[in-house]
Amino acid sequence: MQVRVLALEDGKDSSQRTQSRVFPSKILKFLVLFVVLGVGFFVFSLYRTRYIDFETTLLQARDSLNPCVYKRSGLGRWIKPPSNLMHNMSEEELFWVASYAPRVKKYPFKRLPKIAFMFLTKGPLPLSPLWEEFFKGHEGLYSIYIHSLPNYQSDFPTTSVFYGRRIPSQVAEWGKMSMCDAERRLLANALLDISNERFILLSESCIPLYSFSIIYQYLIRSRYSYVGAFDDPGRYGRGRYNPKMVPEVDISQWRKGSQWFEVNRKLAVDIIADTKYYPKFKEFCKPACYVDEHYFPTMLTIESSNLIANRSLTWVDWSRGGPHPATFGKDDINEAFIKRIVEEKKCLYNGQESSVCFLFARKFSPSALEPLKQFAPSLLGFGEIRQHSA
Repeated sequence: MQVRVLALEDGKDSSQRTQSRVFPSKILKFLVLFVVLGVGFFVFSLYRTRYIDFETTLLQARDSLNPCVYKRSGLGRWIKPPSNLMHNMSEEELFWVASYAPRVKKYPFKRLPKIAFMFLTKGPLPLSPLWEEFFKGHEGLYSIYIHSLPNYQSDFPTTSVFYGRRIPSQVAEWGKMSMCDAERRLLANALLDISNERFILLSESCIPLYSFSIIYQYLIRSRYSYVGAFDDPGRYGRGRYNPKMVPEVDISQWRKGSQWFEVNRKLAVDIIADTKYYPKFKEFCKPACYVDEHYFPTMLTIESSNLIANRSLTWVDWSRGGPHPATFGKDDINEAFIKRIVEEKKCLYNGQESSVCFLFARKFSPSALEPLKQFAPSLLGFGEIRQHSA
């Protein structure tokens, strides 16, 4: 009896186990079907999302490449200068964008040419009050760009013409290619404004020698750019040449000139777009070959000698000797000194003899600011008339 009862109980258990297996299998099939449908719906949704995102990206890219067809925003987006100079473009991106040059010479809008004043400085501009008076009343005819040490924080008031005019900068070392890099960086940023036509490189110790109107007309009407370039046969000229620069630069083409140049828009584009001479100078012109004295003068003599006046517009005094020109302070500034600079020499301007040869001068220390402001109205042609101190 016990055996039978056990058998029956075993049979009961077996039946129950069979039923328990059948019932979950139906649920399992339903769950599998649900999962399959869910996965299919997920894959379909993912595909649609990516497809829509792709279409959106494609349309955005197409719009940016074809603004005339897809966006009717007009010409303004192309000719309006950047509102913020502190962009996040890489050097490669900046030079690529800045090297754009329209091949159609006639502008389809009323273009008022501007002068780009490019200040290459370590930090502050101690003579900025003098420059403020120089620029006053000539808004729309100039642009200002400042290349300083990257960690320098300027404190110009919002009313200053220098406020917000710093560009993304890197350390520039005297006599090294990083100095030329800084100059090219200034040119590239200034080229982003299509209205900039002339580009003048200045330092924090530079001053203008004439009123804005005279300097503006002098540059805008000039047929030439002002880059000093001469063949120096001595140790500080050809003596710095490296024969490894052949074939790009032969020793007969080697030139020396002032760092402080002025160029038109065409030559500015040529300088930043150069990939032929830059590598040679970077590799083979290192101290005691001071690249900022040779790179641009040599390159432009080879490529565009007919476009340069072969002289600088910035006066300096080398009479005291040494590796740097003389610096002038408060005690040096008087009427005779300023007249000597302005009337020092004769030169050619557009093929005609002229008495206006230097438009700027350096080097002036911060202590020279007050006497310069006093003499500016009567001798330089700008600024407010002040009483001379006793």
